Amino acid sequence: IALLVAMTMVVATNFGLTFLDWSWWWIGFATFALTFFVSMVILETMLFREIQKVSKALQKLASDTPFDEKKVLGKSKFENFRDMVMSYTEIKQLEIEQLKSMAAYRREFLVDISHELKTPIFAAQGYVHTLLDGAIDDSNVKMKFLKKAAKSLDGLDVLVQDLLVLSSLETGQITMDIQAFNIYELTTSVFEQLEGKADKKNIKLGFGSGTYKNIVVLADQYRINQILQNLVLNGINYTEDSGKVIVDFEIKKDHVVVHVKDNGMGISTEHLNRIFQRFYRVEKSRGKSNDRGGTGLGLAIVKHILEQHHSQIKVKSNLNKGSDFYFELPKAKI
Repeated sequence: IALLVAMTMVVATNFGLTFLDWSWWWIGFATFALTFFVSMVILETMLFREIQKVSKALQKLASDTPFDEKKVLGKSKFENFRDMVMSYTEIKQLEIEQLKSMAAYRREFLVDISHELKTPIFAAQGYVHTLLDGAIDDSNVKMKFLKKAAKSLDGLDVLVQDLLVLSSLETGQITMDIQAFNIYELTTSVFEQLEGKADKKNIKLGFGSGTYKNIVVLADQYRINQILQNLVLNGINYTEDSGKVIVDFEIKKDHVVVHVKDNGMGISTEHLNRIFQRFYRVEKSRGKSNDRGGTGLGLAIVKHILEQHHSQIKVKSNLNKGSDFYFELPKAKI
């Protein structure tokens, strides 16, 4: 541009033109027009086409999350390109954060599963090796150690089964068989299945006062049975002797809220947001992770089953006063 202006001034001087001559102005205008045209051709060839190529490449890379074309209407090519780059950068930054979170989760999961598998395997291994080293000749010791080894292996089997169920729920391989059933009768059946464990601690299992018995809900009966078993068993495990675990029903217009309450040890606020994670136990920090039994997967399974029912598990708890786990299910029209 500077070169063209200088050439114009030289031409004008050679022709004897002054600043006030119209011919000088026409030459200046023609020079400006030519300069503008040449500049646009250069920009279009060297810059805009390259920007367009980069834009297409970005759109292809971000095809899973397409750029919103409505946001770029009426904007210049540079503004469109800037917005596209910003949008793509935000998408990739979010993906990076998710990958970091998943990597941390995998590391934590590997540590947890290694610890959970190690305990029953080492226990059974210890009993078997003791028998092989000569204890098998003592009939009393032999039966005692065989029973303990069998108990450890049974615990390992339960852990593996829970892992398979949880994995299937997370990947959507298990579908819910929705049907109408009486949840009061189902809860009574759960109480009967767990009364042996409750009796060992002299814990009372029962319903809230004034519970309506003809409560029909729409859900997967087998999976809701799993949920109630997990929650009631948790109540038994985390309640001191001579306590109680109560199931109560809150009837609403279209839903039934199922409460599983206990008057046990309770859960502190710092743990409430994590108790539904795999293998998370409140007692880990107190060195009592094995005192209460279980695989540490029960509440995670409850969470995923309810998500399949488009519901969610919630909890209210106070230390040394007990806990209230509750969730909603739709009422069946009868």
